[in-house]
Amino acid sequence: MNELRAKVRAGLRLHQLNQDLQTAKKIMEAELAEAADYVRSLLPSPLTGKVTIDARFIPSRQLGGDCFDYYWLNSHELVIYVVDAAGHGVGSALLSVSVLNVLRSQSLSGVNFSEPARVLTALNDKFQMNTQTDKYFTIWYGVYNRSDSKLVYVSAGHPPAILLSPNQGKDNQVQSLKTPGLPVGMFPEAEYVSYQCQIVANSTLYVFSDGAYEICQLSGSIWSLDAFTNLLVSQPLAVSVPEPPNHTNNLDMVLQHIKNLSAKEALDDDLSLLQINFV
Repeated sequence: MNELRAKVRAGLRLHQLNQDLQTAKKIMEAELAEAADYVRSLLPSPLTGKVTIDARFIPSRQLGGDCFDYYWLNSHELVIYVVDAAGHGVGSALLSVSVLNVLRSQSLSGVNFSEPARVLTALNDKFQMNTQTDKYFTIWYGVYNRSDSKLVYVSAGHPPAILLSPNQGKDNQVQSLKTPGLPVGMFPEAEYVSYQCQIVANSTLYVFSDGAYEICQLSGSIWSLDAFTNLLVSQPLAVSVPEPPNHTNNLDMVLQHIKNLSAKEALDDDLSLLQINFV
């Protein structure tokens, strides 16, 4: 009888432990969802005018470290960037939000925010990983000057932005916009160099995080950046009107294609995707 009672008590304790674990899991999932909602609340609204920007942010189940922003620095210079903090969880999200707050408030002393390389150098000084619980981040940062239609940009371990430009009746010209540079926070001595390119009318620029193409497919293989680029190339370019009506649908079509490829219901990493149309 005593042995039976011991087994019953052990079974009850195991049942209670399972319940506690399920409760803790639900609480954690709710907190991660709340954190993702907070990150989403900080992201900018679509931009309209001669330059239009639409964007999508899809957090993973684990909550990653994606964040992005775009805004007119002055009457003629437009800042665009995407940040991706290493790892997953609240710590990564807090780092990316901290970077967003620093850039949005322009609180890097003595920095001209229209000079991308100087911005990243200052960020690297401020966010060394030994002061950020060993976390670092990648970033693509660009400044478009509508006075001379030039885009100056720099990247730090981040996927290249993809620029699609009309090419006089031929296939669209495709440019991969990336510069050499280590992720921000890895090494104090890291150096960053800006590149620039000319933007022609009716061009489209895509800036994104690696969560847009590092997709585990049904076959078990990982989708590639080249395949993702080909998908972007298949989308129509901007047209010469201030507010092209069909580009919101472009992003939805791209995301639906990605979801169809994925072998999982939820993505493994945050997905950020910006579409900038120069009309």
